[in-house]
Amino acid sequence: MCHFHQKQIIRRYLTNQPKLEASIELKGITRTLINTNEKEFTKQLNNWHSKWKDFLKEKTINLETNRWCYTHKRLRSAYRSLKTNLPYLFTYQKYPKLNIPNTTNSLDGYFNILKSLINVHRGLNSERRNRIAIEILKGKE
Repeated sequence: MCHFHQKQIIRRYLTNQPKLEASIELKGITRTLINTNEKEFTKQLNNWHSKWKDFLKEKTINLETNRWCYTHKRLRSAYRSLKTNLPYLFTYQKYPKLNIPNTTNSLDGYFNILKSLINVHRGLNSERRNRIAIEILKGKE
């Protein structure tokens, strides 16, 4: 998982300027993602969760249906996203000999070039589009 995209996921859940103190702290922990290692980041995330676990468990009851839902759904989702992707966020540090970047910016830029080259040939069926993409990628090796 790319650091940039993980940060975007958190921004989407918590907004650019979160109001809740728990959200502000989680966003701050996410900002340290680039400058830390897996052990330290995991420690920060676990400390945050132990501090705010009762807050995350708060429920709201809908009086019309008598059903409940979690009060801070977006905050819970942001935390769950970090927790789920944690094993993949530091892959680039686990294999230093491979020189893996921590973001996929260069790859995303290349996809744009690839799309431009393929879109020149409008009206192709999907099989031919795939063959053109394969040939372009073979030429770049």
